[in-house]
Amino acid sequence: MRTPQPTTLEDPRIPVRIKLAAAWTSFMFLYAYVDILGFFKPGIVTDILAGVVFEFDISQTLFIVFLTLMAIPISMIVLSMTLPARANRITNLIVASVQVPFAAFNAVGESWRYFYGLGVVLELILLALILRYAWTWPRTAPSATTATSPDRETARAQ
Repeated sequence: MRTPQPTTLEDPRIPVRIKLAAAWTSFMFLYAYVDILGFFKPGIVTDILAGVVFEFDISQTLFIVFLTLMAIPISMIVLSMTLPARANRITNLIVASVQVPFAAFNAVGESWRYFYGLGVVLELILLALILRYAWTWPRTAPSATTATSPDRETARAQ
């Protein structure tokens, strides 16, 4: 005898932490690849070899700024998986909000408007997802025993 095959796909609930880490991972790759693909624009490598990046002289300070900007989404991948829920939610809301103007700034003054415009739009979509996931983080109602437990009141008083 044959066993009947299920007709619908299983769609398990994905925890918010995993959604956030996945969105930050996607953001980080997109952020990096827009810059990497930008190296193929005519004249960019010549400028780099001459010691200039985006009209800035190449220096240790400039590279520290670049590394710091990249370290933010990279760190958010780990933090989204490890911070306690409340701190995680707040951190994601703040960091994603701060990243929005940085993402938009990347398109300012660029001659390749479609390329950088698409990159910015995709980054903003991912940041909007991060903000949505963090803002709508599921809450649990306090249980009746926890809310009225005399031990809990004793613990708070200490």
